Amino acid sequence: MLLAIDTGNTQTVIGLFDGTELVDHWRIATVASRTSDELALVIQQFLAFGGFDDEAAVTGVAIASGVPSVTAALREMTRRYFGFEALVLEPGVRTGMPILYDNPKEVGPDRIADAVAAYDRFGGPTIVVDFGTANTVEAISAAGEYLGGAIFPGIEVSLDALFGRAAGLRRVELSAPRNVIGRSTVESIQSGAVYGFSGQVDAIVERFEAELGRCTVVATGGPAELIIPYSRTIQHHEPWLTLHGLRIVFERNQA
Repeated sequence: MLLAIDTGNTQTVIGLFDGTELVDHWRIATVASRTSDELALVIQQFLAFGGFDDEAAVTGVAIASGVPSVTAALREMTRRYFGFEALVLEPGVRTGMPILYDNPKEVGPDRIADAVAAYDRFGGPTIVVDFGTANTVEAISAAGEYLGGAIFPGIEVSLDALFGRAAGLRRVELSAPRNVIGRSTVESIQSGAVYGFSGQVDAIVERFEAELGRCTVVATGGPAELIIPYSRTIQHHEPWLTLHGLRIVFERNQA
Protein backbone atom coordinates (compact mmCIF):
# COMPACT_ATOMS: atom_id res chain seq x y z
CA MET A 1 0.00 0.00 0.00
CA LEU A 2 1.00 3.60 -0.60
CA LEU A 3 0.97 6.40 1.95
CA ALA A 4 0.37 9.73 0.21
CA ILE A 5 1.12 12.75 2.42
CA ASP A 6 0.13 16.29 1.48
CA THR A 7 1.66 18.80 3.92
CA GLY A 8 0.26 22.31 3.74
CA ASN A 9 1.06 25.29 5.90
CA THR A 10 -1.92 24.66 8.19
CA GLN A 11 -2.92 21.01 7.83
CA THR A 12 -1.41 17.74 6.65
CA VAL A 13 -3.62 15.23 4.84
CA ILE A 14 -2.57 11.57 4.81
CA GLY A 15 -4.10 9.00 2.48
CA LEU A 16 -3.64 5.24 2.27
CA PHE A 17 -4.00 3.69 -1.19
CA ASP A 18 -4.50 0.06 -2.10
CA GLY A 19 -3.71 0.22 -5.79
CA THR A 20 -5.78 3.08 -7.17
CA GLU A 21 -8.34 2.97 -4.33
CA LEU A 22 -8.12 5.40 -1.43
CA VAL A 23 -8.97 3.09 1.44
CA ASP A 24 -8.52 5.54 4.32
CA HIS A 25 -7.49 9.12 5.00
CA TRP A 26 -6.65 11.33 7.96
CA ARG A 27 -6.06 15.03 8.63
CA ILE A 28 -3.70 16.49 11.26
CA ALA A 29 -2.37 19.95 12.10
CA THR A 30 0.93 20.80 10.43
CA VAL A 31 3.50 21.37 13.18
CA ALA A 32 6.87 22.48 11.84
CA SER A 33 8.72 21.29 14.96
CA ARG A 34 7.23 17.76 14.96
CA THR A 35 10.00 15.15 14.80
CA SER A 36 10.25 12.09 12.58
CA ASP A 37 9.56 9.87 15.59
CA GLU A 38 6.41 11.81 16.46
CA LEU A 39 5.19 11.59 12.87
CA ALA A 40 5.83 7.84 12.84
CA LEU A 41 3.82 7.43 16.03
CA VAL A 42 0.87 9.42 14.65
CA ILE A 43 0.79 7.44 11.41
CA GLN A 44 1.21 4.14 13.24
CA GLN A 45 -1.82 4.95 15.39
CA PHE A 46 -3.91 5.84 12.35
CA LEU A 47 -2.96 2.59 10.65
CA ALA A 48 -3.73 0.60 13.79
CA PHE A 49 -7.17 2.22 14.11
CA GLY A 50 -7.84 1.22 10.50
CA GLY A 51 -6.79 -2.37 11.13
CA PHE A 52 -3.66 -2.18 8.99
CA ASP A 53 -0.32 -3.70 9.93
CA ASP A 54 1.86 -0.62 9.46
CA GLU A 55 5.21 -2.05 8.42
CA ALA A 56 3.80 -4.85 6.28
CA ALA A 57 1.03 -2.75 4.71
CA VAL A 58 3.03 0.27 3.60
CA THR A 59 5.30 -0.37 0.62
CA GLY A 60 5.68 3.23 -0.61
CA VAL A 61 5.46 6.81 0.62
CA ALA A 62 4.82 9.83 -1.62
CA ILE A 63 5.11 13.35 -0.22
CA ALA A 64 4.08 16.82 -1.36
CA SER A 65 5.20 19.37 1.20
CA GLY A 66 5.54 23.12 1.31
CA VAL A 67 7.13 23.11 4.78
CA PRO A 68 10.84 22.23 4.55
CA SER A 69 11.26 21.10 8.17
CA VAL A 70 8.31 18.71 7.84
CA THR A 71 9.65 17.43 4.51
CA ALA A 72 12.94 16.52 6.21
CA ALA A 73 11.15 14.84 9.12
CA LEU A 74 8.96 12.80 6.75
CA ARG A 75 12.01 11.67 4.77
CA GLU A 76 13.70 10.52 7.97
CA MET A 77 10.53 8.85 9.22
CA THR A 78 10.15 6.86 6.02
CA ARG A 79 13.79 5.83 6.01
CA ARG A 80 13.89 4.79 9.66
CA TYR A 81 10.48 3.21 10.19
CA PHE A 82 9.61 1.80 6.77
CA GLY A 83 13.09 0.98 5.53
CA PHE A 84 13.03 2.74 2.14
CA GLU A 85 13.25 6.22 0.65
CA ALA A 86 10.16 8.35 0.23
CA LEU A 87 9.30 9.85 -3.13
CA VAL A 88 9.16 13.61 -2.58
CA LEU A 89 7.49 15.61 -5.33
CA GLU A 90 10.24 18.10 -6.18
CA PRO A 91 12.34 19.18 -9.20
CA GLY A 92 13.74 16.14 -11.00
CA VAL A 93 10.76 13.88 -10.26
CA ARG A 94 8.92 12.65 -13.36
CA THR A 95 5.34 13.94 -13.36
CA GLY A 96 4.40 13.29 -16.99
CA MET A 97 3.25 16.91 -17.28
CA PRO A 98 5.27 19.72 -18.93
CA ILE A 99 5.48 22.75 -16.61
CA LEU A 100 5.24 25.93 -18.69
CA TYR A 101 6.06 28.28 -15.80
CA ASP A 102 8.88 30.79 -16.31
CA ASN A 103 10.70 28.97 -13.51
CA PRO A 104 9.18 25.48 -13.05
CA LYS A 105 10.98 25.09 -9.70
CA GLU A 106 8.71 27.79 -8.25
CA VAL A 107 5.54 25.74 -8.68
CA GLY A 108 4.43 24.20 -5.38
CA PRO A 109 4.28 20.39 -5.30
CA ASP A 110 0.62 20.41 -4.27
CA ARG A 111 -0.22 22.52 -7.33
CA ILE A 112 1.53 20.01 -9.59
CA ALA A 113 -0.19 17.06 -7.91
CA ASP A 114 -3.57 18.75 -8.35
CA ALA A 115 -2.90 19.39 -12.03
CA VAL A 116 -1.70 15.83 -12.70
CA ALA A 117 -4.76 14.31 -11.01
CA ALA A 118 -7.23 16.67 -12.66
CA TYR A 119 -5.87 16.00 -16.15
CA ASP A 120 -5.84 12.25 -15.50
CA ARG A 121 -9.47 12.40 -14.34
CA PHE A 122 -10.99 14.98 -16.68
CA GLY A 123 -8.54 15.66 -19.51
CA GLY A 124 -8.12 19.27 -20.60
CA PRO A 125 -8.41 22.13 -20.74
CA THR A 126 -9.06 22.03 -17.02
CA ILE A 127 -9.01 24.54 -14.18
CA VAL A 128 -8.33 23.43 -10.61
CA VAL A 129 -9.37 25.55 -7.63
CA ASP A 130 -7.64 24.46 -4.41
CA PHE A 131 -8.91 26.07 -1.20
CA GLY A 132 -6.35 26.22 1.60
CA THR A 133 -4.11 28.59 3.52
CA ALA A 134 -3.60 30.14 0.12
CA ASN A 135 -6.25 29.59 -2.54
CA THR A 136 -4.77 28.57 -5.87
CA VAL A 137 -6.28 28.38 -9.34
CA GLU A 138 -4.38 26.24 -11.86
CA ALA A 139 -4.75 26.02 -15.63
CA ILE A 140 -4.03 22.82 -17.59
CA SER A 141 -4.09 22.88 -21.38
CA ALA A 142 -5.89 20.47 -23.69
CA ALA A 143 -2.47 18.88 -24.36
CA GLY A 144 -1.87 18.23 -20.66
CA GLU A 145 0.54 21.11 -19.99
CA TYR A 146 0.64 23.03 -16.73
CA LEU A 147 0.20 26.63 -17.90
CA GLY A 148 0.27 28.55 -14.61
CA GLY A 149 -2.35 30.03 -12.36
CA ALA A 150 -3.36 32.50 -9.68
CA ILE A 151 -2.72 32.64 -5.92
CA PHE A 152 -4.68 34.65 -3.37
CA PRO A 153 -5.20 34.52 0.43
CA GLY A 154 -7.34 31.69 1.75
CA ILE A 155 -10.59 32.16 3.63
CA GLU A 156 -9.22 31.52 7.12
CA VAL A 157 -6.13 33.68 6.52
CA SER A 158 -8.33 36.54 5.34
CA LEU A 159 -10.65 36.22 8.33
CA ASP A 160 -7.69 36.07 10.72
CA ALA A 161 -6.43 39.33 9.26
CA LEU A 162 -9.88 40.87 9.56
CA PHE A 163 -10.33 39.90 13.21
CA GLY A 164 -6.77 40.89 14.05
CA ARG A 165 -7.09 44.38 12.58
CA ALA A 166 -10.74 45.22 13.33
CA ALA A 167 -11.21 45.61 17.07
CA GLY A 168 -15.01 45.61 16.87
CA LEU A 169 -15.29 42.26 15.06
CA ARG A 170 -15.10 38.80 16.62
CA ARG A 171 -14.50 35.36 15.24
CA VAL A 172 -17.51 33.54 13.81
CA GLU A 173 -18.32 30.06 12.62
CA LEU A 174 -17.47 29.71 8.95
CA SER A 175 -20.84 28.76 7.47
CA ALA A 176 -23.39 30.12 5.01
CA PRO A 177 -25.67 32.85 6.40
CA ARG A 178 -29.46 32.76 6.14
CA ASN A 179 -29.44 35.68 3.68
CA VAL A 180 -26.94 37.42 1.45
CA ILE A 181 -27.81 40.66 3.22
CA GLY A 182 -26.67 39.90 6.77
CA ARG A 183 -29.04 40.91 9.58
CA SER A 184 -26.29 40.80 12.21
CA THR A 185 -22.53 41.26 12.37
CA VAL A 186 -22.06 37.48 12.42
CA GLU A 187 -24.22 36.99 9.31
CA SER A 188 -22.54 39.94 7.58
CA ILE A 189 -19.09 38.40 8.08
CA GLN A 190 -20.37 35.00 6.93
CA SER A 191 -21.94 36.58 3.84
CA GLY A 192 -18.73 38.40 3.00
CA ALA A 193 -16.71 35.20 3.33
CA VAL A 194 -19.02 32.82 1.46
CA TYR A 195 -20.27 35.08 -1.33
CA GLY A 196 -17.08 37.10 -1.51
CA PHE A 197 -14.84 34.10 -2.07
CA SER A 198 -17.25 32.31 -4.40
CA GLY A 199 -17.46 35.50 -6.48
CA GLN A 200 -13.69 35.87 -6.44
CA VAL A 201 -13.24 32.32 -7.71
CA ASP A 202 -15.88 32.79 -10.41
CA ALA A 203 -14.23 36.02 -11.61
CA ILE A 204 -10.80 34.39 -11.91
CA VAL A 205 -12.18 31.25 -13.61
CA GLU A 206 -14.09 33.35 -16.14
CA ARG A 207 -10.94 35.31 -16.98
CA PHE A 208 -9.02 32.05 -17.38
CA GLU A 209 -11.70 30.76 -19.75
CA ALA A 210 -11.49 33.97 -21.76
CA GLU A 211 -7.94 32.87 -22.61
CA LEU A 212 -8.41 29.09 -22.74
CA GLY A 213 -11.99 28.62 -23.91
CA ARG A 214 -14.49 26.49 -22.03
CA CYS A 215 -12.86 24.36 -19.34
CA THR A 216 -13.72 21.67 -16.86
CA VAL A 217 -13.54 23.32 -13.42
CA VAL A 218 -12.63 21.18 -10.40
CA ALA A 219 -12.45 22.23 -6.75
CA THR A 220 -10.54 20.63 -3.87
CA GLY A 221 -9.33 21.57 -0.39
CA GLY A 222 -10.98 21.74 3.03
CA PRO A 223 -13.26 24.80 2.58
CA ALA A 224 -14.31 23.82 -0.97
CA GLU A 225 -17.50 22.13 0.23
CA LEU A 226 -18.68 25.39 1.79
CA ILE A 227 -18.03 27.52 -1.31
CA ILE A 228 -19.08 25.20 -4.15
CA PRO A 229 -22.89 25.61 -3.74
CA TYR A 230 -22.52 29.37 -4.26
CA SER A 231 -20.16 29.24 -7.25
CA ARG A 232 -21.40 29.56 -10.84
CA THR A 233 -18.29 28.02 -12.39
CA ILE A 234 -17.18 25.04 -10.27
CA GLN A 235 -18.46 21.81 -11.81
CA HIS A 236 -16.81 19.02 -9.81
CA HIS A 237 -15.73 18.47 -6.22
CA GLU A 238 -12.71 16.18 -5.72
CA PRO A 239 -11.77 16.39 -2.02
CA TRP A 240 -8.76 14.05 -2.34
CA LEU A 241 -7.42 15.37 -5.63
CA THR A 242 -3.91 16.12 -4.31
CA LEU A 243 -3.56 12.63 -2.84
CA HIS A 244 -4.56 11.04 -6.14
CA GLY A 245 -2.02 13.23 -7.92
CA LEU A 246 0.67 11.99 -5.56
CA ARG A 247 -0.35 8.40 -6.27
CA ILE A 248 -0.10 8.97 -10.02
CA VAL A 249 3.32 10.63 -9.75
CA PHE A 250 4.54 7.81 -7.52
CA GLU A 251 3.43 5.23 -10.08
CA ARG A 252 5.18 7.12 -12.89
CA ASN A 253 8.47 7.02 -11.00
CA GLN A 254 8.56 3.29 -10.36
CA ALA A 255 11.14 1.22 -12.23
